[in-house]
Amino acid sequence: MYKILTKKELSQGVLLFELEAPRIAKKAEPGQFVIVRTDEEGERVPLTIADFDRAKGTITIIFQEVGASTKQLGSFCEGDSILDLVGPLGKKTHIEKMGNVICIGGGIGVAPIYPIARGMKQAGNHVISIMGARNKDILILEEEMNAVNDEVYITTDDGSKGHKGFVTDQLKMLIDSGMEISTVIAIGPVVMMRSVAETTRPYGIKTLVSLNPIMVDGTGMCGGCRVQVGDESKFACVDGPEFDAHQVDFAGLMSRQRMYKTQEAAHECHCANQAKKQGGDCQCHSH
Repeated sequence: MYKILTKKELSQGVLLFELEAPRIAKKAEPGQFVIVRTDEEGERVPLTIADFDRAKGTITIIFQEVGASTKQLGSFCEGDSILDLVGPLGKKTHIEKMGNVICIGGGIGVAPIYPIARGMKQAGNHVISIMGARNKDILILEEEMNAVNDEVYITTDDGSKGHKGFVTDQLKMLIDSGMEISTVIAIGPVVMMRSVAETTRPYGIKTLVSLNPIMVDGTGMCGGCRVQVGDESKFACVDGPEFDAHQVDFAGLMSRQRMYKTQEAAHECHCANQAKKQGGDCQCHSH
């Protein structure tokens, strides 16, 4: 059992949990993830480690309530415990001193980009981060990102904060400025990551993306997180989650992510099923 020490709402439907997990905190590195299971009947949900504190023995996860499992997870309170927490999983981000590094986080993707930006800064790089969101109300970790970057740019679709437009607009401006860019790392919606890849491709700038395909066990056994990278099939859970953006088959990735859309839309929440058995009401949407 893994106790929830802190619960914060970062924006509407986006929650931060600080979890007591000393063994995971001891080994965690930027870029890695955990798999969470709330109870015996819960789904296995992969979530990136947004932060870790080895001294306190804690890790931080940030997630958005979008489906049955994340809504159930969001109904937990400080002091509650999660049944299973497996990790750290996946390969860590390769961090070394390399020059000018651009980190791009779109939406909830700012959460996993944060420890990477911090690690790159600690390694002696000049780190520039671009944060993208639909509007200013759903921006997350702005203060934290400012603390670990040399420069931070914000883009919003509606122009309510920062540059009106997309992260790729700001990225293109930095490229056009003549800056020598060593690496670009992008995490966010697949469409955004694909756009970043196409923006840097003509310039031959090394670009990495962290993929989030459908995943079950997280150890390479099920094959559900298979992605095509160049002429090879890779498993995001053990070969990634980071891959060369210019080699990723984004069309195939997007197709695989839509495979269970009908089932997901029709799926009644686990909490409601439990409530029916007990003659009560579903608490998933209580906040």
